[in-house]
Amino acid sequence: MALTAETWPIVAATLPLPGADARGVRAQDAPAETWAASLLEVADAGFDGIDLTDTWLQPGDLGPSRLRELAVAAGDAGVRISAISAVRHSVIDRERGEANLAYSHRTLEAAAELGCSLVSVGLHQPLTEAQQRQLWFWTVEGHRDLPEDAESWDLAATRLRELGRHAAELGLLLSLEMYEDTYLGTADSSVRLVEQIGLPNVGLNPDIGNLVRLHRPVEPWRELVEKTLPYANFWHVKNYFRDEDVATGFYTAVPAPLELGVIDYRAAVRFAVSVGFQGLLSTEHYGGDGLSVCATNRDYLRRHALPKRDGYALGRSRVDQLQHHAM
Repeated sequence: MALTAETWPIVAATLPLPGADARGVRAQDAPAETWAASLLEVADAGFDGIDLTDTWLQPGDLGPSRLRELAVAAGDAGVRISAISAVRHSVIDRERGEANLAYSHRTLEAAAELGCSLVSVGLHQPLTEAQQRQLWFWTVEGHRDLPEDAESWDLAATRLRELGRHAAELGLLLSLEMYEDTYLGTADSSVRLVEQIGLPNVGLNPDIGNLVRLHRPVEPWRELVEKTLPYANFWHVKNYFRDEDVATGFYTAVPAPLELGVIDYRAAVRFAVSVGFQGLLSTEHYGGDGLSVCATNRDYLRRHALPKRDGYALGRSRVDQLQHHAM
């Protein structure tokens, strides 16, 4: 049975949860009571599930007893751990690639233990010092995967395929997060990579917000949606205010609630549903009270973007409009 606005699984990313407290104690090392308190805030925002972004906790580096504590803390808070997003652990990082591959395998094992349905990984690498000094890190260029480096490309496909096979053995989906200047940094490159991997449980996480926020020319969001959503099995959704003055070369972007930014998610989600997307939606937001904005984004999706009854019954003209602009 097709999902509807009422039944569609929408979870909160744990991006707004701090990786360390004011004293510098890492969330990773905190007692389970601290985890439970954070998850109760998620529940208080109206979420019954999370996408555990590993900027908060790294389940792949928790021992068996700590994993059980995490599962109990989530259960006590009434929050399901639906997915894990492992970020900035590129398996082709020249210095840490093999270690990141091992970490990603451990994350898959942890996800299975926690009852998750999927793990999202990417090829983005740690923020540079210059990026860390910025209010918004995407305003400074970071690492670039070289398109002409065939050896690096093939290594990415080989190692991600290895992770995909492991995920399949565990009954998990593997989703590849789109991110600027990586081999998952354009629509065409992302589709090519997932097709080369060639596994049915490996798809895209078309986080197009990662691309439209860049302070430079970007692919039109409609084209990104039209090309990548047919390959999607998970979706980080976030939005940005964006302004461009092509004549002077001025480009700027800052975080926005889903309904106010440059990406029309009413049209984007309806197009996704029209091409068969039935995946988990993870709401993200940077800055301010990010958890509350995630909740606002969830409510917007249920109220305006997702189908109101079985099958795709609403918004045909919006889908046609998006397809027209994407041609």
